[in-house]
Amino acid sequence: MSSPSPGLARRAAASRPAAGRDAAQQAVASHLTDDAGELFGIAELCSEFGITLRTIRFYEDKGLLAPRRVNGARVYTRRDRARLALILRSKAIGASLEEIRHYLDLYGPHGEGRARQLKYVLERTDDAIRELELKRAHIDATLAELRVINQAVRERMAGGSR
Repeated sequence: MSSPSPGLARRAAASRPAAGRDAAQQAVASHLTDDAGELFGIAELCSEFGITLRTIRFYEDKGLLAPRRVNGARVYTRRDRARLALILRSKAIGASLEEIRHYLDLYGPHGEGRARQLKYVLERTDDAIRELELKRAHIDATLAELRVINQAVRERMAGGSR
């Protein structure tokens, strides 16, 4: 098993936009590899991703992860680790468990669904971008209105009107 990465540093880096983009790119690239030679324990993944055992078991119960068992212990491949990274990243950007399951199922047992996955991600991200841009426009309009009100109140207070 490999040594765990510090989960705290990963979470801190993920909070920055460029680091978040890098983490997403690494997760996608990692998911595309079929290297099953590197194995990880459940505690190792918990430490690396800053999550609990219960979180991983929840994703297993939902059928999103299916680790191997070696002498009763859960053992995760590099692909399982990449799936977990994709699950966590997808949850962070607001995807439901059903959307995540659909995305992971598109991949197929041998990666034959990669093109379908890409199309699905493209459609999903286009929709999310449109929705967030609309929300941002509403926020900008509300901020502009609040600034006008705020300035008017300041002017009245400075003029002695109470």
